[in-house]
Amino acid sequence: MKGAKAKANTSKKADSKLATKKSVDTKRTTGAKGKRGKDPNKPKRPPSAFFVFMEQFRKEFKEKNPRNKQVSVVGKAGGDKWKSMSDSEKAPYVAKAEKLKAEYLKKMKSYKAEEETKKDSTEEASDKSKSEVSEEDDGSDEGSEEEDD
Repeated sequence: MKGAKAKANTSKKADSKLATKKSVDTKRTTGAKGKRGKDPNKPKRPPSAFFVFMEQFRKEFKEKNPRNKQVSVVGKAGGDKWKSMSDSEKAPYVAKAEKLKAEYLKKMKSYKAEEETKKDSTEEASDKSKSEVSEEDDGSDEGSEEEDD
């Protein structure tokens, strides 16, 4: 009899843990503000030196091994080769990555400036609407004053 009770107690504990996790998960996904969408106009981050290297390595690997269909094999081979390369061999890839990063930073600077101008123009428009609303309220209150007994 003790074994049957012990099994029943453990299943109740597991159910209560599951219920707690579900409530936490629902709170995370359904926030008051919600998740902000990504801006499609935002510049993409530049690839690192390793990924610049991998672009070229994938092409060479496919030419040497046309029957290979596994992506993992290409990635492992590229990683091994990158690790075995000296700093002087990596230098062209590092230089290209730095060049791409400099271009990215320029694009981000102009993107942020563009966003600020959009933000400022929307704030000015909302400020105007607030002042118009307050002026309308002031004008309507003057003509309709009532006294309470």
